Amino acid sequence: MSRPRIVIVGAGFAGYRTARTLSRLARGRAEIVLLNPTDYFLYLPLLPQVAAGVLEPRRVTVSLSGTLPHVKLVLGESDRIDLDARQVHYTGPEGEGGTLGYDRLVLAAGSVNKLLPIPGVAEHAHGFRGLPEALYLRDHVTRQVELAAATDDPRSCASRCTFVVVGAGYTGTEVAAHGQLFTDAQVARHPMRTGMRPRWMLLDIADRVLPELDERLSRTADTVLRERGVEVRMGTSVKEATHDGVLLTDGEFVDTRTLVWCVGVRPDPLAESLGLPMERGRLLVDPHLQVPGRPEVFACGDAAAVPDLEKPGSYTPMTAQHAWRQGKVCAHNVAASFGDGERRAYRHKDMGFVVDLGGVKAAANPLGVNLSGPAAGAVTRGYHLAAMPGNRVRVAADWLLDAVLPRQAVQLGLVRSWSVPLDTASPELARVPGEPGRGQSSGDGTRPPAAARPGSEPVRNRAGGEPAKGQPGGEPAKGQPGGEPAKGQPGGEPAKSRPSGEPAKDRPAVTPPPDQPPPGPDVAPGPVRRTDRPTEGDS
Repeated sequence: MSRPRIVIVGAGFAGYRTARTLSRLARGRAEIVLLNPTDYFLYLPLLPQVAAGVLEPRRVTVSLSGTLPHVKLVLGESDRIDLDARQVHYTGPEGEGGTLGYDRLVLAAGSVNKLLPIPGVAEHAHGFRGLPEALYLRDHVTRQVELAAATDDPRSCASRCTFVVVGAGYTGTEVAAHGQLFTDAQVARHPMRTGMRPRWMLLDIADRVLPELDERLSRTADTVLRERGVEVRMGTSVKEATHDGVLLTDGEFVDTRTLVWCVGVRPDPLAESLGLPMERGRLLVDPHLQVPGRPEVFACGDAAAVPDLEKPGSYTPMTAQHAWRQGKVCAHNVAASFGDGERRAYRHKDMGFVVDLGGVKAAANPLGVNLSGPAAGAVTRGYHLAAMPGNRVRVAADWLLDAVLPRQAVQLGLVRSWSVPLDTASPELARVPGEPGRGQSSGDGTRPPAAARPGSEPVRNRAGGEPAKGQPGGEPAKGQPGGEPAKGQPGGEPAKSRPSGEPAKDRPAVTPPPDQPPPGPDVAPGPVRRTDRPTEGDS
């Protein structure tokens, strides 16, 4: 008798916890398959520290194969789920298609950047949901400071030293707090940068910072930000974004080259493709995390609307804490569906929240006790070390080194602007040449296969594109100092017919839309268009 197969889609907080707990409960009696675009679990709460140079990128990643030895890892993105046939169709990292049959399915696809219908945002803003975006932001901020120091134009210097963050929730608040420290350190240590004043702005239409948390935590964070020099503007957002700056809702135009979009997240559009009852883009489940009418399908994390039994009539918010706890409950209920143990309803009790504000500052209320300053900082870092499923020693070592040594503010140039479009269904993946449409979602929420995903490729110097090579603010030509290596050279783009390179002549080519130019040597991949629009209640 063959073992039953359990397929888990997504290795975020919910999917990773489900896989880890199930591997312990099953003890080899079931085949557990984990489908994920990357081979690591990303500890998102520490991502702002990667962007600020506190932590190295690999510190916030946990190897899936290394920590889940009894789970089969399949690299790929789910394109379509056939509930009647019990099959998951996916596209692998090299464009190959595949199908996974299942006896039980756990949908833990997570979330993507939330978009609002604001002109220019999709073209000029960058999100903060994946490691590629954090690496891009660190390089970009470093580059802007260096370019500002080199120019003799005071207006250009001020523009490059102005950084606008939209969204004063967890992510936006931490990005602004760490970013201000990062840029201040770059200016303070360099005698040629005397007089430069990095300016960070935090915008939100809410009436206070961290509106989802207790007011005392909000006041603590607001005080730390303002004392550090961050301009906190509540009741204000972006009306329009351009290449040269942003127009605010209060009528002010801010000259800037940096717009970080942290307004929140929305469920992965894959959930909508199932044609099942939804709640604002999230798949409706019962308190046992099962889909009504489909007892073989479970869902948890940001993609699932889980009833909040502590607040009848509402659903649990889309947070990492809930996703992590739901993953454990989901694993027990999947095991119970095979007769191993009893089902559990998901209940939660708030243990408190922590917000890292950089340096020794933080805001925290463990077990309802409000803390600030160094005490909150110690609790916050202790919580993260306890919550991380791996890399604890490495993270602690990086924190120690950051406390005694200056940060290395260098551009690695590994991620380009066009590689991390805001308008994408796959923020965990950086786009690469030869895959112009990767990560786009279709209008019905499904993800078409990589070979069929259309991509728009604006010519450089157009609105939303990068400047032409050799122009101010543009990339150097290939082979020049600071430029990209030529194809076939170390660090360069793969040659045609090589892995990850452009398709060979006998392979199907991606056809761009009629109003876009075809790919060419002077054309960079543009934003991946995601046509799903904000649902009711988005702000």
